[in-house]
Amino acid sequence: MTADHTIAEPPAPPPPPLAPFLPAPRRSAAEEARTLVAANRVGSLATLSADGAPWASIVTYGALGDGSPVLCVSTLAEHGRNLHRDTRASLVVSADAGDGDPLDVGRVTLAGRAFVPDGWEEDAARAAHVAAVPQAAQLAGFGDFSLWILRVDRVRWVGGYGRMQSAEADAYAAAEPDPVEPVATRARDHLNDDHADALLAMARALAGYTDATSARCDGLDRYGLNLRVQTPRGEAPARVGFGEPVARAADLRAATVTLARRARRP
Repeated sequence: MTADHTIAEPPAPPPPPLAPFLPAPRRSAAEEARTLVAANRVGSLATLSADGAPWASIVTYGALGDGSPVLCVSTLAEHGRNLHRDTRASLVVSADAGDGDPLDVGRVTLAGRAFVPDGWEEDAARAAHVAAVPQAAQLAGFGDFSLWILRVDRVRWVGGYGRMQSAEADAYAAAEPDPVEPVATRARDHLNDDHADALLAMARALAGYTDATSARCDGLDRYGLNLRVQTPRGEAPARVGFGEPVARAADLRAATVTLARRARRP
């Protein structure tokens, strides 16, 4: 019998760095999850039908300050009726794959129990949901619609092939969405289009690939840049970190300029 995941000719491992380098920090699983939830407003909600069978539906959501998803659902929909009968639920949120592999992008599953808020919690839930989904403002007043908050008990983040990790519910609630995320794609494209020389210098001086011939930015976050480095020995992924985490999207340019100057320092 063939073993799972067996590949006839596994690809060669990427070439290692040739010089010492400082490890660059990455977002925690909790930060990854909070960032995904904050960057989206559509997910797949799984509830339990009357016979105990799973039922998945596409829903919109907002998020409270601790990352708890807020849903506005109708009892005309099966998932709405399910929640009234059994409050156990989970929500899957995925990044947009664009033209790429949909299984090689970030996604998160949040599981727990939903409840109908009242008092100040209801006001906060309504504000959070309407901020994310303005069209829902009129729905909240209909008799068959109600607001639900998913109290998160379990968090599972997947970053793509071979990258996955669980996070504690308390860590998820305490984490912050990455402030760089809303501008990350535009910043990545700008670096690749206009600053290829700076990326190459970073790969050589900061990532240890002294034989690099070119480098592109694969992505970036508040902690640093992901690079795709070309060398005579093959292609390799690399990461370089900022001197300190970026607190605001407006500070990203200055942090990147500082990183480029470090790379070019004699």
